Amino acid sequence: MKVVKGKVAYQHLGPGFWGIIGEDGQAYRPVNMPNQLKYEGYAVKVEVVPVDEMSVFMWGQPVKVVSFETMTP
Repeated sequence: MKVVKGKVAYQHLGPGFWGIIGEDGQAYRPVNMPNQLKYEGYAVKVEVVPVDEMSVFMWGQPVKVVSFETMTP
């Protein structure tokens, strides 16, 4: 499990999807992005686990969100 702090970003690739850009610059693509986090620019802290997933999206590391919280700026 890994804790990631970052910002939510909508990616306009193909049909589009939600991702998280970590403070470390790493891109994460949640396969189960919670609806509560689907707001462009939200500062978040998420606990994730990597997943093996085949996808047409060639962006970010696929992860599953285990827990989350929003952060105040």
